Amino acid sequence: MTALSLAQRLAGHVQHLLGDGPFTQPGGWTHMGAVICDASFHARCRYEVTLRPRLLRLQTDWPDATTVRGFHGRLATEDLAVAMNFNSSQKVATAHAITDVLAAERVDNRDALHAWLDHQANRAALRSVKGVGPKSIDYIGNLVGRSQVAVDVHLRTFAADAGVPGLRYEQLRAVYEEAAALLGHDQGGLEHAVWRYGSESV
Repeated sequence: MTALSLAQRLAGHVQHLLGDGPFTQPGGWTHMGAVICDASFHARCRYEVTLRPRLLRLQTDWPDATTVRGFHGRLATEDLAVAMNFNSSQKVATAHAITDVLAAERVDNRDALHAWLDHQANRAALRSVKGVGPKSIDYIGNLVGRSQVAVDVHLRTFAADAGVPGLRYEQLRAVYEEAAALLGHDQGGLEHAVWRYGSESV
């Protein structure tokens, strides 16, 4: 089955379950501490109930962390696990490591990160962080206003239900991108609509 036929199958499933849209992409964050923590802590947690309230509180409690430089300074003197009320040493370590990479690259705000992600070498630098894979890179892009498909378990389940076989990450992302083009939808908006459908079905 060709990539186009798979995209057509997926597009039909989207229309059947989600309607014709339009699907709006979430705005993400302008607070870089929230961007980094969202990317580091979101896996395997109930986002709206568990993580989003903590990110909103972090923005209030750490107003100076709106830049990477400010967040880096906070991490040097305060315990992120306490600030996030989230007991996961691995996720805290991931947040520290992402911050270190961005600080070293002098990527200080949302616009700078948006542009920095244009370059494969920069994406590779983030991939060097333990726990950061291709999905995390695409997800970070969406958090700073790019429009990308970050393929997670909800998108994989949705695609499987549409009759799209198991594919490698890049292949399934391409099928979603083609389906978005066929339907005339924003890629990030379609991704979020499918993610929301999957997360609400759990």
